[in-house]
Amino acid sequence: MEEKYLYRQIAEHLHQQILSGEIKPGDRLPSVREMTRHWNCTIGTIQRAYQELVAQGLVTSRAGQGTRVVGQIPDQGNTPLRRLNILHRAEAFLLEVLNAGYTQAEIEEAVRLALDRWRAVSKRPSAPTPNIVRFIGSHDLAVTWLASHFPEIASGYSFQPQFTGSMGGLIALVEGNADLAGCHLWDEESHTYNIPFIQKLLPGKQMALLHLAERQLGLILSPGNPLRISGLKDICGDGVRFINRQSGSGTRVWLDSMLRQHGIQTEKICGYDIEMNTHSEIAKTIAEGNADVGLGLEASAHTYGLDFTPLTCEKYDLVCHANSLNNPAIQKLAKWLSTSESRQVFSNLAGYVTTDTGKVTIID
Repeated sequence: MEEKYLYRQIAEHLHQQILSGEIKPGDRLPSVREMTRHWNCTIGTIQRAYQELVAQGLVTSRAGQGTRVVGQIPDQGNTPLRRLNILHRAEAFLLEVLNAGYTQAEIEEAVRLALDRWRAVSKRPSAPTPNIVRFIGSHDLAVTWLASHFPEIASGYSFQPQFTGSMGGLIALVEGNADLAGCHLWDEESHTYNIPFIQKLLPGKQMALLHLAERQLGLILSPGNPLRISGLKDICGDGVRFINRQSGSGTRVWLDSMLRQHGIQTEKICGYDIEMNTHSEIAKTIAEGNADVGLGLEASAHTYGLDFTPLTCEKYDLVCHANSLNNPAIQKLAKWLSTSESRQVFSNLAGYVTTDTGKVTIID
């Protein structure tokens, strides 16, 4: 590793030893010359690493006394030091993977996928929090993008998503645990999305739908589609391993409706009871060779380099109480969704159709 980056790795290594207690308060750090031999680097590199630790408030350095850990480690709460710490960790990771040959685009995509997996299982406080928009609902790559860029859209506000499925999002609205719900629930009686479910779960409530996009939903398949799967009837074939979305997700609702329509018995589908919480997890499972096919988004298949057979174009809406449109953060979001910029961003996701992005529908 180049020495202009090595000092950060050394500082991070010592930082972790100090915070873990391996190097205790009051301990003296190895001399600069000892460290140059250990790390096979120049004196200047070690001195810069020690200066970094001094700046973080973890060590003091005095002539004739060497460099010692402070007597009391600073509180790692919500302070500039804490933010600096995570920045150093992120930079160390970034340098490691860049040196391993990954591109910035690959790294950003990997981080977003990892966050998706975390958001699918994380539990957040349900109480309203100033300056935070609480999102609960169906997994969506555009929502993931919004979470990363929301401060640019609504300055002073943040967007915290939790992926529980479409039905979970509407229930969170009913219970007051969310400001926005992400929903793509297919109603087989009316052949429409979302509105029939909203009217059943929130009768008499005035609700608003902010249209995010239409998305290509279909079969995510192993590269080259070796089993020659072309439709839903093929997922119950001999030797076909299916991977499913969780009960209550919009994808699962659509699938179960289509299985009933085609007379396909779920017990004949190998893997029907194996559930994942996000489209990314479906694609990842297939990419790792642990399943042959699953129902998910074209964008997720594209991310993992998998084959895709489209089955339908579904409608994905952001749902909120109508009076929430007076929330300054949601107002800014709605305004941004109506711009050409939002359409450009989302149309870059494979299989996303943005013709009506930003359209607002009020349900009385």
